[in-house]
Amino acid sequence: MSKTKVRFIALATGILSSSALATAAFSENTYGPFPVTLKGYSGSKTNSVSYTGQIARHVLHDSLKKLAGQGDGGGNAAALQAEMMAYFGGSDKNKAIIAPADKGDFNIKQETVNEISSGKNLSGKTYKGAVTAWPGQMTGVEVLTSMIEKAAQTDGGFDPSTGYNYPQLISKFAMGAVFYNQAVDNYLDEKLGADNKPNGKPYKEGAHYTGKEHSWDEAFGYWGAAAHSLNLSAGDNYDVAKMKNLSAADANGDGLIDLKSEMTFAHAYYASSFDKGGNTNYMSTVTKAFIDGRSVITSANGENLTDAQRAQLVAYAEVIGSNWEKVIAEAVFKYAGSVYKDIVKLEALMAENGDTAKAFATYAKHWGELKGFSMALQVGKKNLGESSVKMNRLIGYGPVLMNASQVTGMDSQGNFIKDEAQSWGEYKLHMLKLQNMLADQFGLAAKVNDQTANMADLADKLGSADSAEND
Repeated sequence: MSKTKVRFIALATGILSSSALATAAFSENTYGPFPVTLKGYSGSKTNSVSYTGQIARHVLHDSLKKLAGQGDGGGNAAALQAEMMAYFGGSDKNKAIIAPADKGDFNIKQETVNEISSGKNLSGKTYKGAVTAWPGQMTGVEVLTSMIEKAAQTDGGFDPSTGYNYPQLISKFAMGAVFYNQAVDNYLDEKLGADNKPNGKPYKEGAHYTGKEHSWDEAFGYWGAAAHSLNLSAGDNYDVAKMKNLSAADANGDGLIDLKSEMTFAHAYYASSFDKGGNTNYMSTVTKAFIDGRSVITSANGENLTDAQRAQLVAYAEVIGSNWEKVIAEAVFKYAGSVYKDIVKLEALMAENGDTAKAFATYAKHWGELKGFSMALQVGKKNLGESSVKMNRLIGYGPVLMNASQVTGMDSQGNFIKDEAQSWGEYKLHMLKLQNMLADQFGLAAKVNDQTANMADLADKLGSADSAEND
């Protein structure tokens, strides 16, 4: 069905849509609408919720990931790099939404980024500290800019000479360096201070929302949950992100998916992917804390928050931050298990002199997800200290390659340096040590792809008396 036809049907069923919205307004399970509480506001706005800038950045990220896989081996490198940088660094043009895109009956309401919010970019909100997990001692912005340049030179985003799958590396690190970092280390940290964006004043001149209302909204926007996600099961939220379940996504029944409020993005998607296994409730825990915190701010009725109210927000922020961190750690755990299993397959193929090309590409994809998520885990509010050092040493700067080499650094010209790698067996053991460390340190419960039962046997085969201990 065309969007024009869907929009016509949406207009024709406006009464139903309004009814759905009215129900949402009185629901404790949706993020908004929340009333305008700003003192002295005399405009026509009735809903103080606003996080369109964050949704625009989710769309920029999704589109950037899609572009990262469109290299043709060098011929389109300059043009592709420029286009990727337009989505990463911003553009004066109203860029098309490349992803999410229409899929079957899953019709997206917006077609351009500016329909969501104009003037947004990813680079200006990217982690500004040094990223020790990646070669070159670069800042977060520099790492992603470098990855974009190198992705543009590849065929389909994959560089077999390093084992780097750039769509995965760019996406997984960017989600941490922008969304996670901005939320937990800015909006849910510094901006909770009494004098930072106070609730008794507008967030900025001309705004219809208070400083604390908008700060909290922006953090929620970066989380990536649909406003009505608490009304859905973990499986439904997962399907919404995969664009498989129109009825679950379309909260107001207009036949279109409004990216501003009805889509599941980024870490909220990964939370639902773990929760549907039945052992965790990351999605609902984080989203409920966001809704409850917003209700506290609304209850202040435009006055500056009391110390008690701010203490409540700090407590909710801790729930959000600790569970968000667990979601990313669960992802690192999952892909460490995937890499382990991929190596087992590669070893079997090599023993039979089989064709390893497809299996190696899968291994590299999973390694890119592993590395990207591990880098994301290290750019939150907390300094992980020794755990970061261990994690980075276990994973390395690159996957072990088919010629037994591995990226070990970067030269002054930005070229990767490779050296002899450890054995496949040792690298498999690294993945198991990593899973052990993550499970212990972060108290993980989903533990998808848990391969740690193989540790003792593998350590015995490698002949190391203390191999089963964490480095």
